[in-house]
Amino acid sequence: MNKLKEKKYWKKNLKYLTILLSIWFFVSFVFGILLVDQLNNLRMGGFKLGFWFAQQGSIYVFVILIFVYIKLMNKLDKEFGFNEK
Repeated sequence: MNKLKEKKYWKKNLKYLTILLSIWFFVSFVFGILLVDQLNNLRMGGFKLGFWFAQQGSIYVFVILIFVYIKLMNKLDKEFGFNEK
């Protein structure tokens, strides 16, 4: 494998990580901390939405992002010829 291919692979991998971690940061920090008062005016399943994001929502989003990352990395591995057969 050549160095150019490796650099392209890692650049794309870091792009995926940056996007997914930015989403998680936004959901956990912005929704769970900064916008908690505004979101608490809405309710989800009987709980204030700000409380829900702070306690459970960010965890659910994180788990979903793990599965999205797995799917993206499998696709990336196939694209660059690293997939396991």
